[in-house]
Amino acid sequence: MPFVVQALLCDTAAEGVVKVAPVSVVTTSTSGSTVLTAYIVFLSIMSEVFAFTAIGLIARWGEVFPRGVPFLRGRRVPTKAAVIPAAAGATILTLLFTVLFIASEIRGTTIRGDDLPAGSPSQATGWEAAWFYICYAPLILCGPLLAVLTVAYWKRRRVAERMAAAA
Repeated sequence: MPFVVQALLCDTAAEGVVKVAPVSVVTTSTSGSTVLTAYIVFLSIMSEVFAFTAIGLIARWGEVFPRGVPFLRGRRVPTKAAVIPAAAGATILTLLFTVLFIASEIRGTTIRGDDLPAGSPSQATGWEAAWFYICYAPLILCGPLLAVLTVAYWKRRRVAERMAAAA
C-alpha cells in the first residue's frame, strides 16, 4: 500500500509542477494576473495537502489520534470518520477526471461544451504534448488509487475491530 500512496502523491506533485511552472515564468503586470498566479499556486498547494491526507489511510495516525491533537490524543479514529470522506473523494475524483478526459480529449470541448481554445495544451504537438500527457494523464488514476487505499483501510480496520470485540 505505501506504493499506492507514493503514486498518488507523485501524481499530484507532477500536476502541481505543470500548473505552477508556466505561471512562475510569466511576468505579472496587473493585479488580476497576480491574483490568478496566487490562485494557481494555492490550488497546487491544497491538492498536495489533500493528497498527503491519504497517508493517514496507511499510517498509525490514521488509526489513533496523535499526541499533538488536543482532547483526542491516543483515542482511536472512528473508521467512518476516515472511510466516508475518502470514499467521497475517490468517487468525486474518478467522476471529475473521467468527465474532463472525455470532454477535452474525446469530444474536443471544454467542460462547458465550448470548443477548445487554440492554445489548449491538449492541442499542442511535439514535446509540449508529450509533457502535457505525461503530467496530466495519470490524474485519471487519482480516484481509483484513493479508492484502493480506502477499501484496504476499511478492511484492515474491520478485521482489527472484530478481533478486539472477540477478545
